[in-house]
Amino acid sequence: MHWDQVSQMVTEAVEANFDQQIAETQKLIRIPSLRGCEGEGQDFVENAFRRLGLTIDRWEINTEELKQSRNYGVPDPDAGPQENVVGTYRPTAEKGRSLILNGHIDVVPVGPLEQWEMDPWSGSASAEWIYGRGAGDMKAGLVANMFALQAIFDAGLRPRSTVILQSVVEEESTGNGANAALQRGYSADAALISEPEDDALVRANTGVLWLTLRVTGQPAHPRIMTDGSNAIEYAFEVLQSLKSLEEQWNSQSGSHEHFEGVPRPINFNLGKISGGDWASSVPGWCELSLRISTFPGVSPEEALAEVRAHVAEFNRDSRYQVSVEPSGFFADGYVLDPGGDAESLLAQCHRHVAGSELETITTPGYLDASLFVNHADVPTLVYGPYTENIHSFDERVSIESLKQCTKTIALFAAFWCGVEPAEARDE
Repeated sequence: MHWDQVSQMVTEAVEANFDQQIAETQKLIRIPSLRGCEGEGQDFVENAFRRLGLTIDRWEINTEELKQSRNYGVPDPDAGPQENVVGTYRPTAEKGRSLILNGHIDVVPVGPLEQWEMDPWSGSASAEWIYGRGAGDMKAGLVANMFALQAIFDAGLRPRSTVILQSVVEEESTGNGANAALQRGYSADAALISEPEDDALVRANTGVLWLTLRVTGQPAHPRIMTDGSNAIEYAFEVLQSLKSLEEQWNSQSGSHEHFEGVPRPINFNLGKISGGDWASSVPGWCELSLRISTFPGVSPEEALAEVRAHVAEFNRDSRYQVSVEPSGFFADGYVLDPGGDAESLLAQCHRHVAGSELETITTPGYLDASLFVNHADVPTLVYGPYTENIHSFDERVSIESLKQCTKTIALFAAFWCGVEPAEARDE
């Protein structure tokens, strides 16, 4: 079938379904799929996959098995059982190139509710935006993957190769969900992850490590404070010393391709603090939860060793014991080599829909794409709608951008896999 004919049929189907797509996105936002509470969200996704006629695979990820794989992230022991959901379309005969459309169901906490202008679980919409926690990161993209395939079906077409829709967990904390899908054998000739990337394609992203810095001191009564050693105060001294390592790593950005013009690509973020037992006791312990980033090509093992060496060099005070342990992400960065067939096709589809050239960006954040690229050698495109305030208050996704991206993803799936009239498959 000709490009123009298929393009018109598929994009018209996206338009026809778009009000329903917005409504389904709102419904999914209203389900608080926080870490360890993704079950109801995965029920929603499973039902949507079934309506598409996909073969369903839902399983609890096994962290014991994943411990043997590279980039295993230490999970929160209190998170409880977590499940991936995969829906697969298979043609009667493989005639094209297979495709994974990936997204994650988990969202980050909302923070203080009083600082939101609306209920973060409302899924409310204006003429321009859909609001709520996960609206951009990344429930809009997850639903867009479904409606991209739905548009192909509603256009009276069927893919000529396997299409795998994935809804994974743990993208916001360990990457274990996507890792588990790879370990289960899910692979394809290309993958597209519809993360919120402002209508652009990610060229490269940093690796990410979550580390727990634990300081043990000596508790004491405040009336004899000098007999104690304040672990909280010392923890911040150690943290301040790590800033010099952060600066050192950032100074190397010019030698890492695609990061030359990125301001401060390496960040050591203090995300959580706990410590002490009593206001009237000198605190004998403190834990700092850190998220640090690394350049592609720097392994998490190397980064951890360097952090530990720096802390050991700084800690010359015998009153304190300081340890650094992995506590989540243990992920490499990645670079998408330019000029591949998948990128060229996505650029063509984006140009057709948006009327502009596809931009590429470098992001100093984690993406599950690193697992597909580094461990399965699957060309992986990260491309999704324009958003604002992800991980912050009043998160929102642009409705117009969402429609444009859904059309682009649908066209990419159609032309990557190849399509044929539905009746041809029925024969």
